[in-house]
Order: sequence, then structure tokens, then C-alpha cells
Amino acid sequence: MNVIIDTDLGVDDALALMLAIKSGKFNIKAITTVAGNTTIENATRNTKYILGLLNSKIPVYSGEAKPLQRELIKAKVHGEQGLGEIKLTGQTELTNNALQKITELSDEETTIITLGPLTNIAKAIPKLTAKQIIIMGGALKAPGNKNGAEFNIYVDPEAADIVFKAPIKKTLMPLDVCNKVALSMKDFEQITGILKEPILKMVKLYTEKLQEEGYKGAIMYDPLTIYYLLKPEAFKTAVHKIAADKTGKTTITQTGTEITTAEDIDAEEFKKDFLKTINQIQAHHLQP
Repeated sequence: MNVIIDTDLGVDDALALMLAIKSGKFNIKAITTVAGNTTIENATRNTKYILGLLNSKIPVYSGEAKPLQRELIKAKVHGEQGLGEIKLTGQTELTNNALQKITELSDEETTIITLGPLTNIAKAIPKLTAKQIIIMGGALKAPGNKNGAEFNIYVDPEAADIVFKAPIKKTLMPLDVCNKVALSMKDFEQITGILKEPILKMVKLYTEKLQEEGYKGAIMYDPLTIYYLLKPEAFKTAVHKIAADKTGKTTITQTGTEITTAEDIDAEEFKKDFLKTINQIQAHHLQP
């Protein structure tokens, strides 16, 4: 499956990228970065770090440094630089051409996977051709995780509105499903091999912060978005008319756009498959 992954690379994005690459099921044409969980500089540096761990040569193109009409609001659960306790040093090259690459590399056989705010994709929409867009975002019946909304949509609701209304098939992975899958530090301790140390450094703060907010552990927002393409039969879905308002809230409404929405997940099956795939990884040793 041909895909482009658009990410604001934080902790769960990193785990999602590992799952996507080592599943062996995707031809990842490019990874584009966007500001969200952290700055565009951090998101881009973090992406290259994860690719280095996996010894992957997938091209990385940096994109928008702020939302369409607002200032950037970063997430606190991912730590200072977006990867928990991992601190990366040195400058990273920003290509600032994600928009160009998304439109250039996408076609009717390419799926776009969005793991962060929809800023890059919204700017690409006028020229975008894609098979479908798989979106981590939204909260329909579940409570939001940022001022009553879901973080990715809250950061750039104007971008979400543009993407939701675009005439391209879309699937939404909202908090309603994501909140059902939380991994504990005990789960992460089952990871073996050279990736265990960097993953534990990444997820410790993330897990603690989410537990402080009342969650059972590390919520697998972005890995579930990848997993949907790997094993759609593990999910229950429905089609709803959905709209995003200026506060970032997503609602089912007659004036919305029809979007396939994940509603339930076999959480234990995901956990088993996720850990199995991660433990297959032969990582390339790279010190931060």
C-alpha cells in the first residue's frame, strides 16, 4: 500500500512510525512533518531520529510551523522536545516543502495518514489527489483531551474544516476508540532488543502524564491509526456526517460531511500485534 505519513512527531507518533515501517505492509513514499505536539524543528528532528533507529532511508520533508490562522499550542505530555526523556541536540535541516511533496507524490493509489494537526493537508487540498485520508483526530461522544476538543483538531480547527469538506474519502480515528487502548509501563517492559531502552525513555513521561490525567496508561492514538490500515477487521466502524467547529469540537450533524468513523476496537488484539511487530525490529544503534 502506497502511503504518505504526515506527523507532528511526539511519543505516540514515534510508536506509530515504528509499527508502520516494520509491519512491512506499506510503501512509505514520504514522511512530512507539521507543528503540533511540538515545534516543526523538533518534529522534524524527532522523525529523523526514529528513522535512524530503524535504519530507514524514507525521505522527510518539513511543513507548516504554525496553524492556518492561530498561534501554535503544543502538547505537554510528550516532554520538552516531544520524545519524553530523550533529548536530541544539533540543528536539523528544514526543507519547508511538505506541501509541494504531498501534492507531487500523492495520487489515486496513495493513502495519506495524518497523525497531527491537519495544516499541511489543508494547504494541499486544492491540488490534492489521493485514494483516501486516514485521520487521527476528533472526539464525537468521548470527552476531549484539550478544552473539550481533541488535540489535533483543536490546534487547527480551520484546517480540519477544510479537510473534512474535501471530496476525498476519509476515515476518522477519534478519541472514542483511542481511549479504549492504553499500554502500561509493564506492557512496554515486554519489548526486547535494542529498541527497548529508547522506547522506555520515550514512553515513561508520556505514560505518567496521562495517568495523572486519569487514563490507565499510554493512549495509543497514532499507532491505532496505522493499525486500522493493517487490520481493519479489528475495528467496528460507521459512517457519520461530521463537522469541525471553530473551537475544535467535532460533532455529528446533518450539515456535516460523510466520514467513516472508527467506533470500537479489539484492544487485546491490538496490544498483542503491536508488541509482536515492535519486537521484530532489528534497530540500528543511534545515540541521541
